[in-house]
Order: sequence, then C-alpha cells, then structure tokens
Amino acid sequence: MTEATAPIRLSGWGLVLGASSGFGEATSLALARAGLNIFGVHLDRKATLPNAERIVAEIRSLGREAHFYNVNAADPEKREEIAAEMQRILEERGEMWRLRVLLHTLAFGTLKPYVADPIKESVNQAQIEMTLNVMAHSLVYWCQEVVGRGLMGEGGRVYAMTSSGGARVMPFYGPVSAAKAALESHVRQLAMELAPRGITVNSIRAGVTETPSSQKIPGYEQIKAMAVRRNPGRRMTTPEDVARAIVVLSHPDTSWITGNVIGVDGGEDIAG
Repeated sequence: MTEATAPIRLSGWGLVLGASSGFGEATSLALARAGLNIFGVHLDRKATLPNAERIVAEIRSLGREAHFYNVNAADPEKREEIAAEMQRILEERGEMWRLRVLLHTLAFGTLKPYVADPIKESVNQAQIEMTLNVMAHSLVYWCQEVVGRGLMGEGGRVYAMTSSGGARVMPFYGPVSAAKAALESHVRQLAMELAPRGITVNSIRAGVTETPSSQKIPGYEQIKAMAVRRNPGRRMTTPEDVARAIVVLSHPDTSWITGNVIGVDGGEDIAG
C-alpha cells in the first residue's frame, strides 16, 4: 500500500450531534474506522431507535468505545448532563483534551412560508426561534461546554453541516435557510476565537443528499432530480462522501484550514 492510499489514522474521541442517521451516522462510523471512540447524541423514537443501536454495535465491533445518548441535543440541561458525563469518562481514562472532533449535524426545523394565505398558516415566532436554536445556536453552546470543561484543546476540529440553501431561496425553506446562514456566521466567529487554542472550525456544505431530513423538504423529488442533472459527476452526494472528507480534514496537517465553508458536492454548486 502506497503512502497516498494509506488510511488516515486518528486517535482520541469524536462527538457527533445527530449521530443516528444521515451525515451523523456515516461520520460516526468513518471516524470510528479511522481510530476514534465516539460520543453520539441523537433523538429517536421507538421506531427508529434500532438504527442507533445498530450504529453503536458497529462502532464497538471495530474495537472502539461508543456512548450514545437519546436526548434533545438543544436542551440546556441535557447538554450539561452529557458534557459532565463525557468529562467523567475522559478523566477516568486520563484522556482530558482528547476530544478531537465535534460534528454538528442537527437537522430539526420548521418548513413553512413566512407569509401564507391564510396568514395563520405562516411560520410563527416560536417555530423560527426553535429552528435557529437547534440548527444554529446550539453549536455555540456545545463549543462552550467542551472547551470550557477542557475536553477539546490544540488539534481539535469542529464541523457544522450547512447547505447551499443558506444563501438561496426555496419555497417553505425560509426558517432553515436563516438557520444555515446563522450557523455559518457562528462558525466564522468561533474560528476566530478558538484559533489561539489550536482548534479549527469549519462549515461543511454538502451537495443535495438523500437523508431522512432532506426528504421532508417540500418538492424534494424535484430538487433531487435537478441535482443529478446539474452535478458534473451525474449523481447525488452521499453521506459517505461527506464522512470521508471529514476524516481527511481531521488529519493533524490541516491545522491552517479554519473559518471556511468547504464544499463537498462533486462540483454541484459551481455547476448551478
């Protein structure tokens, strides 16, 4: 095996917010294959919980530790409880400052028009605030927890999943678009503030990808067909495409890449 094709090896721990499906599932498994133990936060009902359990089993079959928490990642009390549990685990193992990767891929928001007819069908204040809190602001609060508790230091990598919808308009997508725009702003600010600590922060802009959350977007089948036609690779992006990119970007030699929106889309965005 040549150096160019040798697999990237990582050590330490990863924290994946939204770990039980889509980008979170693929990245949890890819990071585990690369050598990381995984903390996963997810929110599943009884019907979808078996998939989270399967991911945990697969991570452990690779010889890694997996600690998954089925809670609302945007709940302040739950966030504090999980951060304290992570701190306890890392302290017991003598691995403080060993959280190497944090991936924010929370995708729970409201898909409604700003102004509808009748007006009562419009998105309301609580729905907009919930969407921005879950899909954008929670990144800041999780960074405060892991950095403030000394879980992540030099060599740390923070990623947040954004989309081209953060700079474009689509029917019903307004609240989520606003959240993605805010998320990218948070990433830039965090990148500046965490750079002296040796922590990088980047947004990952995937192409149109088939995930449980994307399939809820009104008109998704049309969006999907357009993406395939537009993409130079003549296919959609997959969660595994993104997961592999995150593993590569987590290599120690990428310490000078921070504050960016990194496209992982096979050229879809530039072909639009």
